[in-house]
Amino acid sequence: MVTCKETRAVIIALHKKGFTGKDIAASKIAPKSTIYRIIKNFKESGSIVVKKASGRPRKSSKRQDRLLKLIQLRDRGTTSTELAQEWQQAGVSASARTVRRRLLEDGLVSRRAAKKPLLSRKNIRDRLIFCKRYRDWTAEDWGKVIFSDESPFRLFGASGKKLVRRRQGERYHQSCVMPTVKHPETIHVWGCFSAKGVGSLTILPKNTAMNKEWYQHILREQLLPTIQEQFGDEQCLFQHDGAPCHKEKVITKWLREQNIDILGPWPGNSPDLNPIENLWSILKRRVDKQKPTNSDKLQALIMQEWAAMSQDVAQKLIDSMPGRIAEVLKKKGQHCKY
Repeated sequence: MVTCKETRAVIIALHKKGFTGKDIAASKIAPKSTIYRIIKNFKESGSIVVKKASGRPRKSSKRQDRLLKLIQLRDRGTTSTELAQEWQQAGVSASARTVRRRLLEDGLVSRRAAKKPLLSRKNIRDRLIFCKRYRDWTAEDWGKVIFSDESPFRLFGASGKKLVRRRQGERYHQSCVMPTVKHPETIHVWGCFSAKGVGSLTILPKNTAMNKEWYQHILREQLLPTIQEQFGDEQCLFQHDGAPCHKEKVITKWLREQNIDILGPWPGNSPDLNPIENLWSILKRRVDKQKPTNSDKLQALIMQEWAAMSQDVAQKLIDSMPGRIAEVLKKKGQHCKY
């Protein structure tokens, strides 16, 4: 039993006054065995301070721990079992569990790798150019931008991995499994939003690929009404990525004729700079939660949840833009946390 310093001090004070261990135990200040142990330790050491137990000697030295850390940092995907084998070659016989404890001491925790687009040198250079150009923009400046993008929605598994809490033997219980199909139906949507809230959302017809004709139709029927509704005669900027159909001459010409100014040029492979990606994630979680079982229900839920998206959510995403820009600059063009 562990006793506090004050209790040990009282026990020793009573002992010095001539009280026996049995007498002190009668006061129920602590169990009899604990009282005798405290008195014995005091007689041996002359102190009431409890000595820290030495414990089992470490299997590795600080130098060997540093070596383990270097091996892990050389290849972040190496498993603890593989690390234990490599460490053994350096003269340390330790289990995978010990390896995990040593790495944990250095703050290296096993986590699922984040999925991010591969960045080429050109991508990194373009990201830095873009971020340096807009580094002084405030959240108010970004509030004058309409962000847009396309996104796929799939039946049965749009969110990827799912965590459930289950008891032993419930792995395949109906409430604990995520249904899958071999060829899940995919619905493609286009949407836009600004700090003023979500704009238009359109669902592309089945088996329709986005091309310049469809994109111009969407811009005319969806973007123009959103600009008019949210900004009226105010000046705003339109953001779209560098997809081939977005860069077609006919699209560039049409946007110019409509006096729509473009934000950018937008750097390739940069979804972390586009807050609409986070809006898609929120939308997909809300739709998945209602477990649509067919295409019609999925489409209806997408439109329903999009319309229910609050202006506060949109504003917070736009407010994150200065932070995104600053983080990409800090990381010299590499991915940011968004």
